[in-house]
Amino acid sequence: MFAATSASLCLAADWPQWRGPARNGISAEKGWSSSWASGPHKVWSARVGLGWSAMSVVGSRLYTAGWANGQDTIWCLDALSGKPIWKWSYPCDGGSRYGGDGYGGPRAEPTVDGGNVYIMSIEGGVACLNAQTGKVVWGRNVARETGAGAPQWGFAGSPLVEGNLLILNIGETGTALDKSTGKIVWKSGGTGGYSSPAPYTMGRQRAVALFSSKSVVAVNPANGAVLWRHPWETNFDVNAADPIFAGTDVFISSNYGRGCALLRPSGNRAQVVWENRSMKNHFSTSVMVNGGIFGNDDGRLKCLDLATGNERWSARGGLGKGGLIASDNKLILLTERGELVVVQADPGRYSELARAKILDGTCWTHPVLANGRIYARSHEGDLVCLDVRGK
Repeated sequence: MFAATSASLCLAADWPQWRGPARNGISAEKGWSSSWASGPHKVWSARVGLGWSAMSVVGSRLYTAGWANGQDTIWCLDALSGKPIWKWSYPCDGGSRYGGDGYGGPRAEPTVDGGNVYIMSIEGGVACLNAQTGKVVWGRNVARETGAGAPQWGFAGSPLVEGNLLILNIGETGTALDKSTGKIVWKSGGTGGYSSPAPYTMGRQRAVALFSSKSVVAVNPANGAVLWRHPWETNFDVNAADPIFAGTDVFISSNYGRGCALLRPSGNRAQVVWENRSMKNHFSTSVMVNGGIFGNDDGRLKCLDLATGNERWSARGGLGKGGLIASDNKLILLTERGELVVVQADPGRYSELARAKILDGTCWTHPVLANGRIYARSHEGDLVCLDVRGK
C-alpha cells in the first residue's frame, strides 16, 4: 500500500513482512523526519509478551507475536492507537528447550499476504489466520510432520509467500506448503539455519536462498530442487543473517568465528568474489545502499565496499546485537540498549543524524518504518510507536 500524505512526507509505505516489502531491509518511504533533539513523539506503547518477533504493518493494522504463561500470542493491533483488534494464542514452549529461558519467545515475524497472516513458532508450528478476524484458516506442526531437525535455539525464519507457496526454513533446503490449504508441496530433511528465505531472480530462473546449519543453498521454489550450494560453517552451526542480493551476486555473513563473502552463482556452484572477516553479522542482516554494505559487525556499525569487500568506515561501539533497516538514504538502527539512531547511508563517512533512548530491556529486533511511524520492541515485550512524519 502506497499513499501520499503531506508535502514533506512524499511517500508512505506498508511493511507487510520480514525486512519489508522487497524483503531487503529497505523501505520506499521518503520524507520522514529525523529532526528531533530529545526523540520523536511517542504515540503509544503496548505489551505483547516475550520474544524477538518483528512487526508487520499493513494499512492501519500491526501484527506481531509474543509469549507469556505457556502460550504464544499473535497480536493484531491498531497501528495508529495500539489498541488490540484481535489476538490468537496457542500452547508453545517459551524457550527452555531452545537455549534457555533468557532467549524465550517467538523469533519469526508474521507475513501478511492476500488477506491472511502466516506465522511460524519456535517449535516449527505454522498457521494461516484471517488478517481481519484472526480466525484460523489452517494450522499444522510442519517440523514434526517432515521430521526436520530443530536448530539449537529453535525455528526462527519468517515465512515467505512465493506465488501460491509458503516457503519455510524447515529442513536443510527448506519446505514449501500450499499457502491456501497448508498441504506440504515439497520438503527436505536435516537441519536448517536461522535465516529467513530470501527470493531472487537470476536470468529467467526464480529462486529462493536460505541458510542451513552448514551451508547457504538456493532452490527452485516450484519443486525444491537445489540450484546451487556453498559450504559455510560456523561455531555452533549458527547461520542467522539472511543472504542478500546485488544483481547476480549474493552477500553472506555470519558471526561465531566466520565473517562474510560475496558469491557469484554459476551453474550448481557459487564462485567466491571476495571473502574476509570485516563483517560478522550475528543475526541482524546487513542492508545494501549506494554501493555500500551497512551492517552490524559483532556490535559495531560498519560499512564495506560491495565490489571489493574493503572496509569504508567503522563507527564507535554501542550497537550490541541491535538491528537496522534503511529508508530514504538513511539507516535506522535500534541498539541493544534501546537507543534509536539515524545515520546517513553514506559509504564515504559515518554521519549520525539523530539519537534517542526509546526502550528499556534487551532490543535485538530491527525497527520497522511504516506510514510515517517507527515501531520498535524489546525482548521483554514492550512495543512503542513513534511519529516521524514530516511536518
